[in-house]
Amino acid sequence: MEKRNLHGAYELELLETGNYIAKSHQNTFFEMVFILDGTGIQSINGHQLAYSANKLFLIFPEDRHSFQVDTFTRFFFIRFSNEYLKDQASLNIRDLEYIFHSHNHLPGCVLKTTTDKPFVRAAVEALNREKDNPGPHPEQIIQQLINTIITYTARNLTLQVTETFEGKISAVMPILNYLHQHIFEPDKLRAEHIAGHFNLSPKYIGEYFKKHTDESLQQYIILYKLKLIESRLLLTDMRINEIAYEFGFTDQSHLNRIFKKYKGVVPSWYRRQNPRP
Repeated sequence: MEKRNLHGAYELELLETGNYIAKSHQNTFFEMVFILDGTGIQSINGHQLAYSANKLFLIFPEDRHSFQVDTFTRFFFIRFSNEYLKDQASLNIRDLEYIFHSHNHLPGCVLKTTTDKPFVRAAVEALNREKDNPGPHPEQIIQQLINTIITYTARNLTLQVTETFEGKISAVMPILNYLHQHIFEPDKLRAEHIAGHFNLSPKYIGEYFKKHTDESLQQYIILYKLKLIESRLLLTDMRINEIAYEFGFTDQSHLNRIFKKYKGVVPSWYRRQNPRP
């Protein structure tokens, strides 16, 4: 399968076509695709999804995806790398985490809040104008617009309580979203509290979660925390003890022990292996 690379921190492209079939491929970067006009089919990781105007798709690196155009379509592509994200001090690190570590969100348009769609469309249209006819300070304006779209995407992903796909509600999605939203609040991550929130018994919620994810509730919480901690190590200059405190570990030694158990190295070594540019 073809792999596509990005030569630069970000890239913008407007594609207008009435006869276009993109072969399935994988990217080594993140990609947002906004549909300005038109209808057709997006294929992502084997799922067939209809697209239409004002839909925004988020494509992760390694996703297998393609498009088939049914009626004349105007696509706007926003592509960016990890390096771009690392340099965006204006973006809230937690917003980035909700987007780029929520791989369990179902395929489809990420804009679940209807009132957000015109604002995202306006930002996309402004990006298109700016890339072709830049005024003063084009780089700053373009990056601000990209970051605005990223922030809207983050908000919509955090608001997803249930998702409907092929007529079925993903049974465990509300619990996953609850865990993501309260990952920094240890008391709310206790099985008793989660069970009470969803009107289930503490014993049953563990069985229910494992049935749908093949992971125990506590294992999922630990692995998700570690994924976010990787972001802290790569995207911020926070001290290890500050990270440990933020994520509810008793101290730095506790974090070191858990991190090494799952990742093979302690956090400080992980950071040295993956220095910021």
